[in-house]
Amino acid sequence: MPHLALYTFGVLRSPLADPAPLTREFYDIGEAVYREIGQHPGYLARAEALDGTPGMLFGADWGAWGEFAVPAWYDKGRTVDTTALATTLSLWTGLRPAFDAIYSGLHRTALNRRYDWFERPGHPNYVFWWVSDGETPTWQDGVSRLEHLHDHGSAPHAFTFHHSFTPDGRRLPPGPARRKP
Repeated sequence: MPHLALYTFGVLRSPLADPAPLTREFYDIGEAVYREIGQHPGYLARAEALDGTPGMLFGADWGAWGEFAVPAWYDKGRTVDTTALATTLSLWTGLRPAFDAIYSGLHRTALNRRYDWFERPGHPNYVFWWVSDGETPTWQDGVSRLEHLHDHGSAPHAFTFHHSFTPDGRRLPPGPARRKP
């Protein structure tokens, strides 16, 4: 049975290493959000570095998730001291479980505060696509699909909650997360 891959990407207002209270707050809630989402029905896995220090994204060993990559429009730092981004790559059983996890609990609370921490995007900040059972999406997959979504809109290759597709490429009616695809 296919699984749903989700890549998220946001540019932070300040580097991850910034000691300011808002950055600390973002880190603190982020850890709690990861713990909560990891317990959510339908959540399968997320990319986690096998080595490295907190805030180290570039150059870390991501195992089967591949080499770390970011969209072409990211123009901030790439060192532990200058990186100003937050990104995730995860696997889900379907749209409904992902929707429920993202729009409830601590993640919903964090979404309501996102502009305290993130710049307002000129690009999509997330993308979904279907992967075969046993396949691990890579960071590069996520980046290429997010860029495809930005350039071409939703398609079976790269889509959003509002304009989504079944694993066999059929377009779902608006609001698919409310139904079981």
